[in-house]
Amino acid sequence: MDLSLNDEQSLIQSSVERFILNDYTFEQRQKIVAEDPGYSQEHWTTFAELGWLAIPFSEEDGGLGGTGVESMVLLEQFGRGIVVEPFIPTVVLAAGAIRLGGSTEQRKRFIPDIIDGKLQGALAFAEPQGRYDLHDLTTTATAKGDGFVINGYKAVVLNAPAADFLVVSARTSGSQRDTDGVSLFVLDARSAGISRHDFTTVDAMRASEITFENVEVGPDALLGAAGAGLAALQQVIDEGTFAVCAEAVGCVEVLYKDTVEYSKIREQFGQRLGSFQALQHRMVDMFMAYEQSRSLLYMTAAHLENGYDEQAQKHITALKVQIGKAAKLVGQEAIQIHGGMGLTDELSISHYFKRVTVIENMFGNNRFHLKRFGALAG
Repeated sequence: MDLSLNDEQSLIQSSVERFILNDYTFEQRQKIVAEDPGYSQEHWTTFAELGWLAIPFSEEDGGLGGTGVESMVLLEQFGRGIVVEPFIPTVVLAAGAIRLGGSTEQRKRFIPDIIDGKLQGALAFAEPQGRYDLHDLTTTATAKGDGFVINGYKAVVLNAPAADFLVVSARTSGSQRDTDGVSLFVLDARSAGISRHDFTTVDAMRASEITFENVEVGPDALLGAAGAGLAALQQVIDEGTFAVCAEAVGCVEVLYKDTVEYSKIREQFGQRLGSFQALQHRMVDMFMAYEQSRSLLYMTAAHLENGYDEQAQKHITALKVQIGKAAKLVGQEAIQIHGGMGLTDELSISHYFKRVTVIENMFGNNRFHLKRFGALAG
């Protein structure tokens, strides 16, 4: 299997790398997250102008027709800069649901403006009682005339404070945990009956708890057929899982490399930390965890080039388990080797640690994905 990048992919990698190096230093990021809306609109416009927002979409929809490899290359570099701009919530999750489940008219209505940076979205799918089961829903969409009335509650809706539209999972038939009867709807984020409680997450992202109270939507809000939205939702979440894994690999790279550099200059008991053999062994473990994660990421991306199927699902869930292990090992070792200062806001290492800790639990923790892998492997 060829895991090398072609010329176009290498160009994407180098352009994002230059952007992170020149325009997205840790100090600049800290200024961005300290103020509303929690990301830079100027940077978001730059993403659109450079074509990064168009990568996952087909040429038919006005995109660049990129595969998992192009998205991986972009997000791995985003991880190195712990970029807070809402690429994953908008492009991968919300727009991904429209790309997969929307009609031609719905895709034309949303995707071109998303690519141009004019629209942002959020995927409202998580509910407290559901844990990581996408079909465990108490949010309902009841038929009313030609449309529907949505009632329910969604937790940790990433980018909801800035979203122009929401993609919402709701039950149109069946009982709470049935796999059939799940539908997806796209609606204006400011529709009557929607109320939000906004908050900042531990990794400096913006999110909301959303309550839907008698929110009326027309028939054009339904993505795909009523009751048949679970497959599209599962694929979107798997693509989101792959995306955060790529981002985590970039974070882990910085964590281990910065720790190694720190050990070369920090002195303890009259000697540099890097001279202690026990710490050398621990940093080798960090390096190995990073290399294993990156190799599995590239292999998963190569499989995704052939499309999304059960084999791709197995690779994604195995990758998530590896990322969870690596994030925990590398993040905790980085903090411990840096000592007490590793936990301070002034040091970038703490922010990388927070991000990989959040990613470890996004879209399913290790226990969930180990169980899922067993089910997929039969």
